[in-house]
Amino acid sequence: MSFAKQLHAGYSRRIFNIDKKKTEDFIDSLFRFIFFLEYNGCADFSQIESRLDSFKVQFEEILRSAGDGAKMDSSLFFDTFPTVYKALEDDARYIFENDPAAQSVEEVKFSYPGFFAIAVYRLAHELVRHGVQLIPRIWTEYAHSKTGIDIHPGAEIGKNFFIDHGTGIVIGETTVIGNNVKLYQGVTLGALSVTKELQNKKRHPTIEDNVVIYANASILGGQTVIGKDSLIGGNVWITESVASNSVVFHKGLVTVRNKLPVNEPINFII
Repeated sequence: MSFAKQLHAGYSRRIFNIDKKKTEDFIDSLFRFIFFLEYNGCADFSQIESRLDSFKVQFEEILRSAGDGAKMDSSLFFDTFPTVYKALEDDARYIFENDPAAQSVEEVKFSYPGFFAIAVYRLAHELVRHGVQLIPRIWTEYAHSKTGIDIHPGAEIGKNFFIDHGTGIVIGETTVIGNNVKLYQGVTLGALSVTKELQNKKRHPTIEDNVVIYANASILGGQTVIGKDSLIGGNVWITESVASNSVVFHKGLVTVRNKLPVNEPINFII
């Protein structure tokens, strides 16, 4: 079989007739529109209505191409939009109030990768709630590629979520996160083991309200619960539950000494 025939056979066997780039462009354009990030944005009310109608038409087309239109229609998604949007406005405000480097809520919306990843997640999660599967994964993996933040759209995340810096964060499918939670870069909320047999099991941890998790902490396992108001320090590895109001930290050994004399050799033993 020639390579061209092999490709033709592959296209013929496709389950979904979806355009990946069009699906990614949709969520990117929608984000920029709803958070006022476009240059010379909509100047009058009728223009805003027209743009929203255009997004509804585009989304209906994407739903149909993914084969998910029978589970949800464009109107339902946009009817639930005000609730999701309010949650995102609260996220942006919470980030501003908790990050001393942020000068305004508008700056958060314009430039924070954590906010973009959260926004895409919340919109994608709304689709998951209504039985749509492929489009949410495309959206969140697109956000992952742009920000380095990997949030599965199936995760459950409460109000006022703050991701600072964000690069390298992983939040697994069955993770449950409460309200007022802060994560720093490199945090993994993952599974203890990855096998197909665990597909319908809770594999990822639960993080209760008001928890702060610092850089490069790994919290693993579906039965692992981090109690409310706890502080998890950087570089810790947790596979068992932690009680409320706990402080967990990794105690390492750091040695500080003066520079070596100029002629003293430096020998590394690895």
